[in-house]
Amino acid sequence: MPKIRTNRAAAKRFKKTGTGKIVRAKAFKSHILTKKTRKRKRELRQDTVVNAISVGSIRRMLPYL
Repeated sequence: MPKIRTNRAAAKRFKKTGTGKIVRAKAFKSHILTKKTRKRKRELRQDTVVNAISVGSIRRMLPYL
């Protein structure tokens, strides 16, 4: 059986926590920041846990994560 290839695009976007959850960065933080409030921009800096529905597809893309 050959090795399974990791999806490199997904590998750059997701990481695993110590408890095994998958974490992602929040979207909408790259440009058009002037109209967004200070609070909103501050909250967009935090990582967040991937929702349960998406975990299966991410695990398929990242078999060795």
